[in-house]
Amino acid sequence: MRPFLYCCLFLLSFSNICLSQQMTSSLQEQFEKNDVVDCIIVMRDQLDLYGQTEGWTKDRKANFVFTRLQSHADQTQKELRKFLEQEAIEFHSFYVFNGLQGYLTQSQADRILTNFEVKQIVYNAPARVQEISYESDLGLDRAEIEWGLLKIKADSVWQMGYEGEGVVVAGQDTGYDFDNGLILSKYRGYDQEEIDHNYNWHDAIDTLNPLNNDTINDPSVNPCGFLSVFPCDDHGHGSHTMGTMVGGDTTHTIGVAPAASWIGCRNMDRGWGKPSTYTECFEWFLAPTDLDGENPDPSKAPHVINNSWGCPTKEGCTPENWFFMETVVNNLTAAGTVVVVSAGNDGGKGCSSIENPASIFENSFTVGATRDNDTKPNFSSIGPVLIDSSGRLKPDVMAPGVGVKSIWLNDGFNTIGGTSMAGPHVAGAIALIINANPSLAGQVDVIKDILRSTAVHLTDSLDCSGNSGLDDPNFYFGHGRIDVFAAVKMALEVTGLEEIEEKSIEITVSPNPNTGDFVIATQLGGTLGEVYIRDISGRVVQYFPAKVKQDQILVENLSGGIYIYSIRNGASVQSGKVIVTNY
Repeated sequence: MRPFLYCCLFLLSFSNICLSQQMTSSLQEQFEKNDVVDCIIVMRDQLDLYGQTEGWTKDRKANFVFTRLQSHADQTQKELRKFLEQEAIEFHSFYVFNGLQGYLTQSQADRILTNFEVKQIVYNAPARVQEISYESDLGLDRAEIEWGLLKIKADSVWQMGYEGEGVVVAGQDTGYDFDNGLILSKYRGYDQEEIDHNYNWHDAIDTLNPLNNDTINDPSVNPCGFLSVFPCDDHGHGSHTMGTMVGGDTTHTIGVAPAASWIGCRNMDRGWGKPSTYTECFEWFLAPTDLDGENPDPSKAPHVINNSWGCPTKEGCTPENWFFMETVVNNLTAAGTVVVVSAGNDGGKGCSSIENPASIFENSFTVGATRDNDTKPNFSSIGPVLIDSSGRLKPDVMAPGVGVKSIWLNDGFNTIGGTSMAGPHVAGAIALIINANPSLAGQVDVIKDILRSTAVHLTDSLDCSGNSGLDDPNFYFGHGRIDVFAAVKMALEVTGLEEIEEKSIEITVSPNPNTGDFVIATQLGGTLGEVYIRDISGRVVQYFPAKVKQDQILVENLSGGIYIYSIRNGASVQSGKVIVTNY
């Protein structure tokens, strides 16, 4: 059984980076062993939108970030995609960071680095998880309400009338045993008459991970198969985390936010993942799609994502590729989604054992584990973060992570420990905060500040290179163990979060409907900014850059169908529908 899912994170966890205009020996070894290697192509022009959506509502943030990232990727990847198609190379394009995953020969990799605007090509290395901690639950008697929920005072919040209703929590993990009675009715796609998995579930596993040492690549080897069209857990870890976030029934009270809804993505094959699967899940959360992977809708993005896994340097996450991973976290944050990340289970190493993406990043909300007496178990990693020379204080907060009981496979239960178990307590707490004050939805930094400032301060006598564990906050416990009751009371006092007024111009589209040619124009001397024309699946089909005194553009030669135009002018984003007929 594997824990904190120490998986080599997405786009980067590549225990060996392919090429950066020059191939490293590790990738060279891959090409020496194999004619074709699974790689990630990282474009030179990356887009990080953190800080550009401040003061907007969650829906507006999500739509803006999705639109900008996808159009940017469409434009900058255009020529490379043509090459890959001409070469009959199997590939997958990403926009949450600007890159592609593809199966390349060494000759093709060389040509891509030479002829296209590519920063580097990275080995899409398989990665593994760490073992779950089974530290004793300290003789705790099982109460009707699990001890971790009582410790953070979730029960006091429920008595106020807030149980997470109207909030969507998400997780990417080993999958989810969705028909377990303790989480089934909380699934966003659940209805007593019919269950709809569109926009609520995504499976990024389309092949067996070589680290499982299977002799054949047969989907029947995995209990969930490939690309499952309904939530499925091939391990148990993911289900356990979801139970702590939202689980429960009249007999078992295990979830922090029992009235919240959940959605999920499977990013591992029986506990083993690779960069592309983690990236795919993050991107899907930014704008969930239907089961065919079409019609992305950023309005259906979750409020918070739990990530009980990490990417250690021994599995390929290095300073050379960290910033791409951080770009992904920053863009999710800009879109109004809180990214909760477990701190890691390397505390036995001592000082600065928080050393793995994504727990080291500024915008990750990093969570360490505590026992029932508010002491830290040895396994829970501590700061300060030195691996990137930042000296950053991590973890941000602590939460219960020892002897945590939750659901497992086949309607069973499991009592385990790890920072994997602490993170879901925080994700559930965020659901309670947003339920109490819906205006906080999408206000990621405000939510984090509330949890930090209301946490129970904890100290330790340990000193790490002049950093004292007696400080407030400190590298050992961060700001302390969360108190969601205090956090909700503070959240209820937060006002003044009205959206920044959007200055817009009047837009006309003529004719509409049309036969493929039409004019988009401003009224009363206004100026158009960047203009994007998308088909109904969200793909950019035409793009017009902003120009001085541009008050109209001519769109031509569109085939029949429904299109969406989006116009970005400074902080303003306007959009509308255009109908093209076949006659």
